[in-house]
Amino acid sequence: MAGTPPGISLLRRSSGKDWSFSTYRYVVLLVTFVAYACYHASRKPSSIVKSVLYPELTNSKLATYYPSWPIGGYVFINDESLLEDSDSHRRTRWREKGWAPFNGKDGASKLGEIDLAFLACYSIGMYFAGHLGDTLDLRLFLTSGMIGSGIFVALFGMGYFWNIHALWFYLVMQMIAGLFQATGWPSVVAVIGNWFGKRKRGLIMGIWNAHTSVGNITGSLLAASVLQYGWGWSFIVPGAFIFMGGILVYLFLAAYPEDVGFPCPHHDSADLNQNNAGGTRRQNDEESQTQKGEQFSSANKRGVGLIQACLIPGVIPFALCLLFTKLVAYTFLYWLPFYLSQTAIGGEYVSVKSAGNLSTLFDVGGIIGGILAGYISDKLNARAITAATFMYAAIPSLLLYRYYGGVSMSMNIILMMVAGLFVNGPYALITTAVSADLGTHSCLKGDSRALATVTAIIDGTGSVGAALGPLITGFLSTKGWDVVFLMLMFSALIAGLLLSRLVISEIAELLSKRKSSSSSSSSSSSSSSTQQTHGGTPESQPLLSGRR
Repeated sequence: MAGTPPGISLLRRSSGKDWSFSTYRYVVLLVTFVAYACYHASRKPSSIVKSVLYPELTNSKLATYYPSWPIGGYVFINDESLLEDSDSHRRTRWREKGWAPFNGKDGASKLGEIDLAFLACYSIGMYFAGHLGDTLDLRLFLTSGMIGSGIFVALFGMGYFWNIHALWFYLVMQMIAGLFQATGWPSVVAVIGNWFGKRKRGLIMGIWNAHTSVGNITGSLLAASVLQYGWGWSFIVPGAFIFMGGILVYLFLAAYPEDVGFPCPHHDSADLNQNNAGGTRRQNDEESQTQKGEQFSSANKRGVGLIQACLIPGVIPFALCLLFTKLVAYTFLYWLPFYLSQTAIGGEYVSVKSAGNLSTLFDVGGIIGGILAGYISDKLNARAITAATFMYAAIPSLLLYRYYGGVSMSMNIILMMVAGLFVNGPYALITTAVSADLGTHSCLKGDSRALATVTAIIDGTGSVGAALGPLITGFLSTKGWDVVFLMLMFSALIAGLLLSRLVISEIAELLSKRKSSSSSSSSSSSSSSTQQTHGGTPESQPLLSGRR
């Protein structure tokens, strides 16, 4: 048994009373939200500093001041130094001379190699991290990963202060950081799956998955805010951020309900929240002591192997779909600020710092998309239909953004948020609700810890696409951004097509249930009222939950 986290033990002793199951759930949601937001925040610096490491000659004008935007004054300006002399409307300026070895003609390719080094190790490490997460204490495992990530992200930035210009140094730092980062996603999804049953899982995880976009936004703002003091600070500050997040996880994350005396929600079909309606956690004190013993010990559960997890129905199709989904999403994650700084918007260019700030709006759309995808999939009980529909809708949204995003700043923001909605919606759905559904599939018979392993398989496969996307973009961007967007749209199409078999099965399931419901309602009025409510029960999740 892993035991109660020290921070929670201290709070319980100081207050003199224990927490309810609902309180623990809220704490778990908050801590895991902050934890993975820290992970994503620490991944953003490389995208923010790309234009500093690999500069180009730019003919630019002072960007328009948009006082109506709520995030404040001169956020989308071209060059802060021009504020004192705004009468000089047109200027030709050189950016900084860059940083060797990234400031040569092959600078974009080397930046792509840096991204590849990180994401390849992240993808490989994911498979091992998932199995380790199902075997080791998730709280300690997650803490170690966050602290290790913070150290090596900061070491990458120290290359600026140590005046290091060797490519191998930055490659090694990114590779080790990628291995530590692989501990994050399988762990946090497994923790959430341990605490929450399948009822409204899509909506809950859609809201919770906003941590991805919140982390991207936070990382962009942190990195951009200190960029003027030297690009090394853009890595050190996010590194310190995730380091402190690791300490928070160690103190307050209860990874399993059993570790604080509760049964796992998957063991009982009744909602555990109902047991707390009277303000009590357990039926009586004697049962409480029994539950803290062998019956609910998290140490008694066993993990599953990779092959067994791959054989769970739906794992492989969703994993392959996520490969192409993350290819699109991570291309935006790593290259959108660079793209914005190199592309005229309303006939004007924005500075590196402004491009980083502007790119956060893509993630704002992603937050909305994740919540919307989760809600729709819960309503329809059809994860595959929802994910495929979003990916097909992403194709025209990407096309519109490429050809009309440069018309004006307002048009760019609107189309960027729409693209973020459709790209990040299925990405969020598959990596959260779908992974948790499959990790608690009925074929496991409730006797295995498979959440982290299944999550690792799905997200690890997806991370192959995440590694390829930025790398391919580094080469294709030299041929023009039209080629890059064509690649992204083609990837979105393949992602949707890979779910075709599951989509057909879910449609057939929905039509069958509707036909069954209508035939039952015609036989008796009493059964009609029963069948009308049956469609929303948690047990009817085609493909993702086993039929009894």
